[in-house]
Amino acid sequence: MLTVRAPATSANLGSGFDVFGVALSRPADIVRVSKADETTIEVTGTGSEYIPEDPEKNTVGAVAEALDAPAHIEIDKGIRPASGLGSSAASAAAAAVGLRDLYDRDYTREELVPIAAEGEAVVSGEAHADNVAPSILGGFTVATPDGITQVDTSIPLVACLPETVVSTRDARRVVPDRVDMNDVVETVGNAASLTVGMCRGDPELVGRGMADPMVTPARAELIDGYDAVCLAAREAGATGVTVSGAGPTVIAACRAGDRRAIGSAMLDAFAEADITARAFRTRVGEGATVY
Repeated sequence: MLTVRAPATSANLGSGFDVFGVALSRPADIVRVSKADETTIEVTGTGSEYIPEDPEKNTVGAVAEALDAPAHIEIDKGIRPASGLGSSAASAAAAAVGLRDLYDRDYTREELVPIAAEGEAVVSGEAHADNVAPSILGGFTVATPDGITQVDTSIPLVACLPETVVSTRDARRVVPDRVDMNDVVETVGNAASLTVGMCRGDPELVGRGMADPMVTPARAELIDGYDAVCLAAREAGATGVTVSGAGPTVIAACRAGDRRAIGSAMLDAFAEADITARAFRTRVGEGATVY
């Protein structure tokens, strides 16, 4: 048996829709894999009652099939489904890394990314690498059709998860079909600034680069209390705030010493909207780890 810890992730980061992603130091999924004649799945932990154990309907089942690696797979969910924190991607990433090692398959971690992405498509409906890439590789990742670029960095973050649920499919339905050229130019500039900030380990530049006038405003409307939470985070010292992935998690870039105050401010703002939430004081961290 092998045990793999795969981190939660935050995709898009505002200006990098379907391209940017970061691995978070917490929370994470723990996945255990052992060889078997056919794939079976057991799910426990946060939101496990909503996750199918049928291999044809679970991300890890598709990964096991793609690697020709049947296994008994135990998933201990530390990442709530439909959270905007890459819950299905973490399970797929952990399964890909664990099954590769269990069966000694000849894949690099980079080559595992599209396999895990196909697994995530079982849940999200489309194969995107923006969550599975950082969950496997760690750090900050840029996913394009030509491959994955990865940067090791350590930007402090606060991820505030309300009890409300936003499905990935619903969040994709609100993405605009057309955008104004001025908004495109602004977003490209912000994305470039965010990338430089990640390379420099500069939370100020990362925060400024999160601004996005194209996709985020539409997705923000699906999150009750979003504007108030963003304002509270900035007033408490956040350098930038945006929707994490499809939401409803709201993620803030910050300086390390400000995370506690920012987390408390975000929780208070959700509470004023009668919404219970949980704040994770986290940072950009490492990818899937085998124990």
